[in-house]
Amino acid sequence: MSRWCASLTADDPVGQVAAMDGRPVRTREGRHALGLLDGPGAATGPYRVGDVYAIGEVTLHNAPELRSRLGADGAPGDCSDGELLLRAYVRFGAAGLAAADGMFALAIAERDELVLVRDHMGARTLFHALAGTGEGAAWAASTSLRALQRWPALDTGLHLPAVRSFLTFAYLPGRETLLRGIHEVLPGRCVRLKPDGTSVEETYWEPAEVADERPAAEHARELRELLESATARRLPPAEPVGVLLSGGVDSSLVTALAAKLHDQAVRSYSISFGDDAPNELAYSGLVATHCHTEHQVLTVPGAAVAARLPETVALLDSPVGDPLTVPNLMLAEAVAADGMSVVLNGEGGDPVFGGPKNLPMLIHELHRDEAGVDSRARAYVDSYRKCHGDLPVLLTPGVLAELVDAPPVTDLLTPYLAQGQMTSLLNQLLHTNLRTKGAHHILTKVERITASQGLEGRAPLFDRAVVDHAFRVPPRLKLAGTSEKWILKEAVRDLLPATIVDRPKSGMRVPVQQWLDGPLRELGHDLLLGGSARARGLFRQDTIRSWLRREGTLLPRQGGKLWLVLTLELWLRSFEVGA
Repeated sequence: MSRWCASLTADDPVGQVAAMDGRPVRTREGRHALGLLDGPGAATGPYRVGDVYAIGEVTLHNAPELRSRLGADGAPGDCSDGELLLRAYVRFGAAGLAAADGMFALAIAERDELVLVRDHMGARTLFHALAGTGEGAAWAASTSLRALQRWPALDTGLHLPAVRSFLTFAYLPGRETLLRGIHEVLPGRCVRLKPDGTSVEETYWEPAEVADERPAAEHARELRELLESATARRLPPAEPVGVLLSGGVDSSLVTALAAKLHDQAVRSYSISFGDDAPNELAYSGLVATHCHTEHQVLTVPGAAVAARLPETVALLDSPVGDPLTVPNLMLAEAVAADGMSVVLNGEGGDPVFGGPKNLPMLIHELHRDEAGVDSRARAYVDSYRKCHGDLPVLLTPGVLAELVDAPPVTDLLTPYLAQGQMTSLLNQLLHTNLRTKGAHHILTKVERITASQGLEGRAPLFDRAVVDHAFRVPPRLKLAGTSEKWILKEAVRDLLPATIVDRPKSGMRVPVQQWLDGPLRELGHDLLLGGSARARGLFRQDTIRSWLRREGTLLPRQGGKLWLVLTLELWLRSFEVGA
């Protein structure tokens, strides 16, 4: 298991890779160097096609189709997924990347450029940084943020606008990272890094709205075929597969399809937070029985969350303020302990087909007084209900002063919420969800946590063809009145009990406040009121003390806000980031 790094510089590129703790691998002489890093990941290489070299973390779900497109002479039968993707790029350029379907982050040494490629949906992350300018410019890239942080040529530190973004969204929804000067490649993009320090970004795939007014039954039938194909292509050959089963319609339909299509055992896994916490075990148990899976319920006590939160946060290249991170890690451990290499999940249903976040936005659209995309973007930010409204009393005056001239967080949303590729408001919202929370929270969290256990977490609902079809389905068939994800439910209605298909989404209710009042109380006080946090100077201590004492309005969201601050502090400590 490994990750990769790469450099483009006239000044000892091999030495730059070694400085990031990379093991240089052979490339043609010149400005490029590619290397492998220790750590959980799927990196292999180098791959070579003519004078073009590459290294990457590549898993393709449609390798047979790519081989067929390349022809017998263009793709040897024994070539790896990484070499196959490189061959598609060399032969067809960006169109070859668009034709692929899978999880990949690739660095290509081509002529005097370093070309970075991230998969369509963002299942694997990829970062780059620049040191120097002009003839003295040096580029570094990696699938590991820590590797770039170690790069001596880079003068980095805490990037305050990203702190504000994280506290607003509970993840970082664009190119920015918490480390100054390090940027993330967006999904569906090909970025050319040039020796003079400039770069060019090319979009090789982006979902597009297509008017398709066929009857609902035809849309449902085609969607069903695509879901079956997406699931089948993600099943591991000749071995059992795990499925994370919450009991909601998304994870349930993936479980049902896996049980129907796989010729090996299907094992499902659910979470419980104890007998005193609300749960959906009745629903997940019903689905497991209906689908005849080998089912396991993993109980996650608050003490385990407190003990394992620091190590879990440290796995993530960018923090995710999701209280399910530790349970996700424990589930991955359970799946790996059962000897499996692949675990499926039901992620993607909400951002692709119209989950519960969209209805409040549509209601706002009907009643808003101010026209324009800025008003819509502000409403979208407000719908997150994280710490955005608390920033004036949460951040210290010095931090607020430094943020005065920073672009507003709404700038991260307006490209998707403006009239452009998507004319329907619902499709604009889904596009936003897909390109922000989908790419920078859901998929990246799953990938890093599962990779830490030697697993691949695969999401059939984020399949490229499924997403393309979702934006062909008329909006009224996705959000039918108040019925969310209607077309998705119709496509799988025969697979599942009506109790599962027709029940409203409730989500997993995580007992965050109980944890903060109990097993996490001491850790929270020590971290948030300790010397390291005070020295960093991000948060007003009086506000933190008030939140820890649960003073003021005791809303359920207060625990979620403290969770964000605690997660951020743990991440900054793990990466040893000061002020």
